[in-house]
Amino acid sequence: MRLRTLPLALSSILAGSSVAYDQSTQFVSITLWAICTTLFLQILSNLANDYGDSHHGTDNEFRIGPVRSVQSGAISSKSMLRGIIICAILSFISGFALIYTSFWGAGYYTQFFVFLGFGLLAITAAIRYTAGKNPYGYRGLGDLYVLAFFGILGVCGTFYVHTKMWEWSVVLLALTIGTFAAAVLNLNNMRDRENDRSSGKNTLVVRLGIQKAMNYHLMLFAVGWGALIVYLILSHAMLTWIVLIFLPFHIIHLTKVFKHEEPKLLDPELKKIALSTFGVGLILFFSACL
Repeated sequence: MRLRTLPLALSSILAGSSVAYDQSTQFVSITLWAICTTLFLQILSNLANDYGDSHHGTDNEFRIGPVRSVQSGAISSKSMLRGIIICAILSFISGFALIYTSFWGAGYYTQFFVFLGFGLLAITAAIRYTAGKNPYGYRGLGDLYVLAFFGILGVCGTFYVHTKMWEWSVVLLALTIGTFAAAVLNLNNMRDRENDRSSGKNTLVVRLGIQKAMNYHLMLFAVGWGALIVYLILSHAMLTWIVLIFLPFHIIHLTKVFKHEEPKLLDPELKKIALSTFGVGLILFFSACL
């Protein structure tokens, strides 16, 4: 299930809920259902990624990252497929409970069906990243999907299911969480760039080349932090400025990325960025609740 990726998935829920705290009539129940849904979706994506990469031959002895379950034989393809189906069902049940709690009982029937469509799209996207024929992760579109689902739908969607309204300031947080999440994917793809290229997995890093990929990595953090600082200024909440404690860590991280000589040296950085993004979401959440 790749537990180290789960805090990153929670970040969008925490960020979106933090803005909605004073405007939500069912804050606890909606937040809990949103957390369950995003965890099931992330686990679904991880299982499907393990299954898909093994079938496409990308998971092999030349891969630098952690050994995958199907690749190592610890889990059979049949058992992994069964796990994918179970997680897809759990994701649907949890997501259905989320939007039913938020919209149906309050008479927002149009929003219910719109978000039901979003939920089905999220389940499909989680599976189709590397699984199936012509997966979008093999065409360099993974970053776009991460920005959409971790950022726009994750943060703005969470805010909307809480409040049934739209605020443009929430887009700033969506950009922050979305770009940081995309940076994690980009880091992963920089680490695996040689094996991905030889295996026909044309990630954005493979398409751009390593130098442009590093510049793109810098751009992601610049956009993310720029959006976050603008949000902090607009929010007038002094406590939320504590998130700036993660800025030096990200600067150090960028220095390591630009100076790295061996792709394997990037692997420890994945956990750092995932956890720091979770830390940003956590501080935003608790500062709103206090």
